[in-house]
Amino acid sequence: MGIEISEAPSVVGSPTQDWKLLASRINSRLVRPDATYASIEQRCTEATNLGCHSLIVSPAHIALCACVLSGTPIKVGTLIGFPYGSSTTTTKRYEALDAIRVGARNLELIMNVSALKSGDRVRVETEMRALAELAHDNGASLHVSIEVALLSLDEKILACQLAVAAGSNGVSSGTGFSGISSLPSDLSLMRGVLGDKLDVVASDGIDTLEDVRSMMDAGANRITTNSAPAILEAARKR
Repeated sequence: MGIEISEAPSVVGSPTQDWKLLASRINSRLVRPDATYASIEQRCTEATNLGCHSLIVSPAHIALCACVLSGTPIKVGTLIGFPYGSSTTTTKRYEALDAIRVGARNLELIMNVSALKSGDRVRVETEMRALAELAHDNGASLHVSIEVALLSLDEKILACQLAVAAGSNGVSSGTGFSGISSLPSDLSLMRGVLGDKLDVVASDGIDTLEDVRSMMDAGANRITTNSAPAILEAARKR
């Protein structure tokens, strides 16, 4: 598979001048291990009132969110293979099916970073493809989290290429669990490889409106953040 990098499309950019448009590009996320049912319900209410694209929660909270968000346009999302992507493909497939069964419609697959860095591209692509087909066959989307901050330049390009070849809906930069955040240059590279057809999601270390602006200017068209309410409140005051 040759390396092909296109220019970032001109349609990608920061919509931060319009906070409602910005909200529609944001996935609010709450996957803390100490998140209570009350805090999950509060985040559901905030996502609805703000008009976020989706709310990403741990698998154990999907059903609660699906119930609270029923009748709203807000989609429920979850992470598959969280946090390190090191579970088997069989386990990830079961986790994805169960997540869809209880109400998730946006799935984020944590890539097997170890396999990619070991040169096992067949295993990585096969897993991505299996999860993408499963999601699409059941009315859900599938994005691949590649933990870009842990990868070399060639590995970043390859991970994005494999996600495209596997039929995913896009690529997200990472979960933030590695302790290292992606850079705007990483998002520009991801956009260059993915072109203008797939989502580029900045999903680690996004805490402020300025972070959002820099990542969207670099090529992201969607943001996943733990700080959606604060970011959108700042955008609304501008």
